[in-house]
Amino acid sequence: AGEPYLIDPAVYFGDPLVDLAMSRLFGGFGPDFYEGYASRGAVFPYASERTDIYQLYYLLVHLNLFGRSYYGSVKRIMNAYC
Repeated sequence: AGEPYLIDPAVYFGDPLVDLAMSRLFGGFGPDFYEGYASRGAVFPYASERTDIYQLYYLLVHLNLFGRSYYGSVKRIMNAYC
């Protein structure tokens, strides 16, 4: 019928904060996106701490693949929680 569809090739069923943490890792979206998400009734206790932990995995992967430019972010999170 000519209607566009989006097929997510990386379907995830778990803590929605994982997707939000990843969305913020490289600049994020505008405030309207996050306000819209929050307006759906999402409550995230300890969101900033969980965001750091969820981003750590992706930062470690990028550190391994692309080098030292990610070291500072990894070190900051590791020092905060380890």
